[in-house]
Amino acid sequence: MLHEFFRWLQEDFGATEMAESWSQQFRGSLNLWGITEGTHVLTLMIFAGTIWLIDLRMLGLAFKGTPFSKLNEKVLPFTVFAFAVMIITGVILFLAKPMDYYHNVWFRAKMIFLLIAAANIFWFHRRVQKTEHEWDNSPNPPAMVKLSGAVSLTSWVIIIVFGRFIAYNWYDCGKPLPGFVNWFAECASYPGGIITAADQESDPLIYGAAGPALFSEPVQLAGGASGATSSTADHMTADTQNEGGR
Repeated sequence: MLHEFFRWLQEDFGATEMAESWSQQFRGSLNLWGITEGTHVLTLMIFAGTIWLIDLRMLGLAFKGTPFSKLNEKVLPFTVFAFAVMIITGVILFLAKPMDYYHNVWFRAKMIFLLIAAANIFWFHRRVQKTEHEWDNSPNPPAMVKLSGAVSLTSWVIIIVFGRFIAYNWYDCGKPLPGFVNWFAECASYPGGIITAADQESDPLIYGAAGPALFSEPVQLAGGASGATSSTADHMTADTQNEGGR
């Protein structure tokens, strides 16, 4: 059900006889995609940098002479602002290729750790921060505080790494993949379905390195041979140039 919704969002929403879908127009824009992604990356750097200052203090590894409350008070406005802009631009970037991101293993793994980070923030404010007056000035915070800081630091590092890997097609659906990847990415519902090595060997023109061709209209291939291409082939060059990962 989600696959079909994201497919409609990517290929049909806003499309007319004279224009492509809004997702395709945004992805193929000359500057809008780059500005949005650049803003997303910059605010991610600000958010991660400020949140890691807090995490290192919670772990007792840095700023030991500074009370936690004072450090938190100084950096929190930057953290909140950067987080808000980062989420907004992230959602906009997702809407550029919602179906492809939905089936991307790195995106899915990133979302899992984003949920872990969010749960940790909730747990910290609900349970750990209640005892802040007891360890606020301590250079060596209690184990529960260190645990929350370690989970936060680790989660955001992994989120950034997985976000960067989204730009690479190592495990994209549409090519022979390990069984776990096909299951985790729900490749069975992706256009072309699950591709095996036998499929690729039987018809390399269709099941090449770039995955299956999703035929929509005939085109003239090199040498005059008739062939076909995907409905989104016109955007392949733009995607290659623009996609930079998150």
